[in-house]
Amino acid sequence: MPTSAPILDIDTASRLRVAIGRLSRRLRATAASSEAGLTPTRISVLLTVVRDGPMRLSELASSESLNPTMLSRAVSNLAEAGLIERASDPGDRRAAWVSATVAGKRLAQRMRRERTDAVNTALEGLSPGDRRLLEQALPALEGLAEQLGDRRP
Repeated sequence: MPTSAPILDIDTASRLRVAIGRLSRRLRATAASSEAGLTPTRISVLLTVVRDGPMRLSELASSESLNPTMLSRAVSNLAEAGLIERASDPGDRRAAWVSATVAGKRLAQRMRRERTDAVNTALEGLSPGDRRLLEQALPALEGLAEQLGDRRP
């Protein structure tokens, strides 16, 4: 039986939300994504397709919480840029699959490397104690992300 943890006060919850938002925005833009002219949505779609491998458009829409029109635009743009490929499902002509191209995988790898470098550079400016606290908080932050993902509107 789960125990009920105290709910954060509004100021603490707000600080957490703002910090997560700032981290997300500051890590989203990379030189690689800017050079490719990718929007945040297109970046997320590309990274999901690269990470999760070939997948049906319906799975991608669910994973990204995107409506069909928005997903179609993002997929079309990424396909035109040569970063993903779209193919009909031979078993179900109504369904389509998307997969990353070699160029898409290279771009995703470069974006991940740039983001990792940015995090490591920023961590150098923190005390060893603060770095340990962040490392120890990772499981809780990952759990929070899962809980928020389970509560999509």
